[in-house]
This record gives sequence, structure tokens and C-alpha cells, in this order.
Amino acid sequence: MTSQATSPLSLRELVTIACLAEITAPKPGNVHRGADFEDTTFGDFAISAVVIGDVIASSSAGIGEAVYRAVARTQHYVGQNTNLGIALLLAPLAAVSNPDDLRNGLSNVLKELTAHDANRVYQAIRIAAPGGLGNASRWDVNQEEMPSCLLSAMREAADRDAIARQFTTGFQDVFTIADWLAEMEDAEASSRIVRAHVRSMATWVDTLILRKCGQTVADQAKQRAQKAHEAKKLGDEAYWNAVGDLDFWLRGDGNRRNPGSTADLICAAVFVLLRDGRLQPPIL
Repeated sequence: MTSQATSPLSLRELVTIACLAEITAPKPGNVHRGADFEDTTFGDFAISAVVIGDVIASSSAGIGEAVYRAVARTQHYVGQNTNLGIALLLAPLAAVSNPDDLRNGLSNVLKELTAHDANRVYQAIRIAAPGGLGNASRWDVNQEEMPSCLLSAMREAADRDAIARQFTTGFQDVFTIADWLAEMEDAEASSRIVRAHVRSMATWVDTLILRKCGQTVADQAKQRAQKAHEAKKLGDEAYWNAVGDLDFWLRGDGNRRNPGSTADLICAAVFVLLRDGRLQPPIL
């Protein structure tokens, strides 16, 4: 296995490549190179991928600080929340020193999260202003009370937010998706990403859809993704037709059904494969 330590690419470059690979693939319901939203474009995401590379690469000096700086730079250059979830996921993964032992290294990184990390992440959330955030009964980001550490805050939100759930499970979903992507080594990279995205939506409720649209619509999105995922048994044509139907439905209602939390998980999974050497550029 080729590790990042022997790769000619820097950690900063791997961060940017992971972000670009995720946004470039034509994933149903998301912005990609062939589909913009009215208020957010492919260009916004591409610029964001470039400007956060060096910030996330320096996350070993502080997870919360890296997340805050990534979001602040993104707001400065594109004025949109394109990557709060991505920054939250990539910062701990990038802080692991040994790419050949990401799981154990990540566990150590998460155990060392502090109250300062929580404070900076809360500041990042406030300036990113993610859609459908709502209010929490404890440690609400808009209140003065702060958790004792970032991990405590993530535990509080884990049942309603896929990104927070990763912090409480050792990024279990991310590593599962990475394995799915690795299993499809004979397929073109963009196709692998789309297939993993659909499978992820079919496996876990997208929590951005949940926050914006409610449980009923979130369940409908999962069921439609399950139908598309199962269509692969009928051959490629049937599968891609089903993915197209899913994409059409997700883009209704002013793009409020955007499966954004799934996209964040995909980006993190691609980064895992780039770091541990199971995926090599070019992948766009």
C-alpha cells in the first residue's frame, strides 16, 4: 500500500483533490460540474476546495482553529457555506500523523479535543450559518453556554446530525464508505463516487434533508435512494435511469432536498483513500 508519506502530493494537495473529486462527480441532488443551485455554484465549491487546503493541512496544531479558519476563508472568498461539514470531517483526519493507521490515530485525535476546539467550532458554525440548524436544548451554538470539549457537543447532536455522529463512532460511516469506494476499483472514479453517494443515501438518512424538510421527506429521500441502489441488479441502464429519477426529485422544492451531509461524508471517504494510498490521482 502506498502511503501519503511517500506520495509526491502534499497533505494540502490531498485535501483539495478530495474536495474537488467530491464536487466534480455528478452526485444526485448536489451541486456538481453540470449543475448549479440558484445561490451556489460549482465555482464556489471549487474555489473553496483550493482555499482550505493549507488550513486543513495544519490541523494538527488545533482542530477547532483549523475548522474556524477554513470556514472564515471560505466566507471571505465565496461568501457561502460550502464546506462547514467537510472542514469538520477533514480536520481530524488530516491531523493523524500516520496515514497507514488512520483509525487508531483518529481515535487519539478525537480524545484530545478540548473546550477551545469547541469554542472555535461554534464560532465557525455561527459564521457559516448552515441551513435548518434550529435550536438545541443544550449547548445551542447561539447561546453562551459552552461544552467542556468538542466531543461532548458532538455527542449531544449525534442523533440528528451525521457529521456529529462521526465524532462519536470513530468516523465509522466514513470508513465504511471508503471501503465501498475501494471495492469498486475497476470502475471510473466519478462513477464510484456517485454509486457510493447513492448507497450512502440508501443506508443513512441525510441529516441536512432531515433538518430542512423534516422526517417524512428525509425518509422519502432514503427510500428513493434505496430504489435506485437496488436497480443496479437490473443492469447499468436501469441503474443510471433510477439515479436520474432520484436526482430529478431531489432537485425539486428549490433544492431544499439537497443531500449535503451525504456529500460531506463522501468527501471525507475520498480523503481517507487518498491518505492511505488506496486511491491515486488523477481521479477527476
